This record gives sequence, C-alpha cells and structure tokens, in this order.
Amino acid sequence: MDKMPLSRRSIRLLLAGLIAMAVGYILLAGGGVKDPDTFNYAMFDFRRLVAAPVVIVAGIAVIIVAIMRKPKGGEE
Repeated sequence: MDKMPLSRRSIRLLLAGLIAMAVGYILLAGGGVKDPDTFNYAMFDFRRLVAAPVVIVAGIAVIIVAIMRKPKGGEE
C-alpha cells in the first residue's frame, strides 16, 4: 500500500477546488442589517445571486475532476 490513490496533480486540483468553494462562500456572505424592520436591497446584487453560486459550482466541478481523473503513465 505504498501508492496514493490520488496523484500530486489531483491533490493540487482538489485543493484548488476547495479554495474556489471557500472564495464562493466568502462572496456569498454579508448583506445583513442591524434593524430587522428595514429591507436591504444589497442582498440581491450580482455578487450574491450570480457570481458566488457560479464560483461554488466551479469549485465542486474541479473537485469532481480531481477525484475522477485517471493519472497518466508517468504520474504518481
């Protein structure tokens, strides 16, 4: 059992996907108000409705590729 199930490149892709997901969740955060009686339109901006979910889904796609890809002949 001296072989890793994932190659170095796959592990790097896995870490890149995790970082992308973390960035997506950071983009999703915010938009709250202190007074619950006031409505904050900043909750429905482009960053939270479009950019953050796209970044999160891209991170998930990179993770899936990292796990599913088959290493090439010389790759460990």
